[in-house]
Amino acid sequence: MNYIVVGFDFSSGSAKAVDLAIDIANRWQCNLRLVYVKERDEDEAPIRSEIERRNAGVAHLLKGIRIDYTIRSGKVSEELTSQAEEDNAQLVVVGTHGMSGLTNKWIGRNTYRTIAESKIPVLTLREDFNFNKDLERIILPLDSSDDTRQKVPMTIHFAKTFGSEVYIMGLYTSTAQDIRNVVNSYVVQTQKLLENAGIRYKTTMHEVHKNLTAETLAFAEENKADLIAIMTEQERSFSNLLLGSYANQMLEMSKIPILTVRPEQLTLSSGGHF
Repeated sequence: MNYIVVGFDFSSGSAKAVDLAIDIANRWQCNLRLVYVKERDEDEAPIRSEIERRNAGVAHLLKGIRIDYTIRSGKVSEELTSQAEEDNAQLVVVGTHGMSGLTNKWIGRNTYRTIAESKIPVLTLREDFNFNKDLERIILPLDSSDDTRQKVPMTIHFAKTFGSEVYIMGLYTSTAQDIRNVVNSYVVQTQKLLENAGIRYKTTMHEVHKNLTAETLAFAEENKADLIAIMTEQERSFSNLLLGSYANQMLEMSKIPILTVRPEQLTLSSGGHF
C-alpha cells in the first residue's frame, strides 16, 4: 500500500494538513506517514511521545489504513522529499503555516523548497482551510507552455476522488494567433480527457490583461473554488516576471489549497495520457 506523506511540526497548519491527508488517504486507501524534521541536538523522546499521543487521537478516523511517523534530521525540504520518494508516495501534504510556512502572506523557504524539489505532487493548504465541505470545484489553468497539461491526470484523480467539477481556465497571454491556437488545442484535448473520465467540467477562455496570478486567483474566488492545480513552472506574463514565478506567487497569495505538479512527472493510469 502506498503512502501520503505529511510534513508535521506541531503547528496548527500542519495539524490541518494531517486532517485533510486522512480524508484523502481514506478515499485512496493509502497509509499516512508523518515526517518531523528535528534540529540536530533536539531530544527525540518528547517528540515521539507527542506524535504518538496525537496519532492515537485520530485513530478512530482511519478507515482500513494506518498512520505512521518518522523523525529525520537535516534540511526540511530535503528530508521530506526524500521520505516521500522512499515511500513511493502518491502525494505530499504541507500546511503553509507550518513547516516554516506563510508569514504575512509570504511563503516560507521550507515550504517552497519542498514544492520545488519534490518529484511527487504537493498539496499545500493554509491553517484556516474550510473542512465543512468536500473539494467540490477544481480550477485547472491551461496556458501555451509545453508542460501545462501534465497536471491534468492528477487533477482527474482528485476530481474522481471527491466527485469534483473541473473549471478549465484557458489563459490567453498573447494576442499572437499561433499561441492562442496552442491554448485552444490544449483545452480541447483536456475536455476530451475529462469527458472520457466522466468528470463534469466548465470552460472559460480568459484574456490575461495584468497579472496572471492575480487573475487566476480572482477567477478561483469568483467560482468558489476549493482547489487550484498548477505546475511548478508555468507560463509567465511580464508582470509575473517582475514579481516572481507564477507558482511562487500562487503559493504566496492563494487562500485556496494548491495542488502543485512538477513537469515530467509520470501520469496516473486513472487520468490517461496526452
